[in-house]
Amino acid sequence: MPLWVAITVTAALFQTWRTALQQRLRGQLSLNGAAVVRYLYGVPFGLMILGGYWLLMGSSFGAPSAYFFLLCALAGITQIFGTNLLISSFGPRGFAVGTAYAKTEAVQASIIAVILLGEVLPPLSWVGIGISVFGVMYLSLAGKGLRLPDILRATLQPAALCGIGAGFCFAFTAICVRKANFELEGTDPVLKALFSVVVTNTMQTCMQGGWLLLREPAQVMAVFRSWRSSAQVGALSAAGSCCWFIGFALAPVALVRAVGQVEIIFTLLFSRFFLGEKLKAKDVTGALTVVAGVVLVLAGSL
Repeated sequence: MPLWVAITVTAALFQTWRTALQQRLRGQLSLNGAAVVRYLYGVPFGLMILGGYWLLMGSSFGAPSAYFFLLCALAGITQIFGTNLLISSFGPRGFAVGTAYAKTEAVQASIIAVILLGEVLPPLSWVGIGISVFGVMYLSLAGKGLRLPDILRATLQPAALCGIGAGFCFAFTAICVRKANFELEGTDPVLKALFSVVVTNTMQTCMQGGWLLLREPAQVMAVFRSWRSSAQVGALSAAGSCCWFIGFALAPVALVRAVGQVEIIFTLLFSRFFLGEKLKAKDVTGALTVVAGVVLVLAGSL
């Protein structure tokens, strides 16, 4: 198994675990408060991971350019928007289905990567992506059928709009991350990816933390009071971001995001056993269809 595949699957696991913990934090914090903890508490863990890798490998890279910092800032702000949209999508249909809507990110990332990065996917991978889209649409239709009017109505549901918007933001984030990694001089893509994580998360802490201080000052103290739970979110967020960034450094964005859709399996498990949500048969069927598409994507790329 290629290293980037194992790292991507690990990233999906960490991301699902972190998102589930954030869903629990919604009972203690506002939307922005629950979102900012992943960056605020993630930076120290990211620094530890970066420092540990640097001490172990002894690699180095050149001085970052202004364009590198711009790309990190763009990645940071689009990820913030994506996270808020994802959390907002949970309410109408629950954690599992809200996340499934965001999985259109794989398609959006593939199209954006083709346009902006010139990445090319084999035909079988595109077939796999199409099957994954069908699985997502099946989830969004909630058993109402596959007629065009039903599809259009389902796409206009709040959960669908928030989830698809989150997918677009995450797709654009991935593109910026990959380009930022290429802006750093050096031969160790992992070290450059870890440095990009720390820079991006630091910027995100300043951006969303500043917004929270300005618009919801009472939430600032609530964020610090929840440090026991929030620290867990930060640790998982840092670990997941490091894996995602490394994956983007080692493989095309379209493939990484497509394989990352295995997150839906972890999502179903967390939804059922961690959050106690009841799953319907059609939700499981749609999720498995998404995963079948991922298998084809991977088969086409190997």
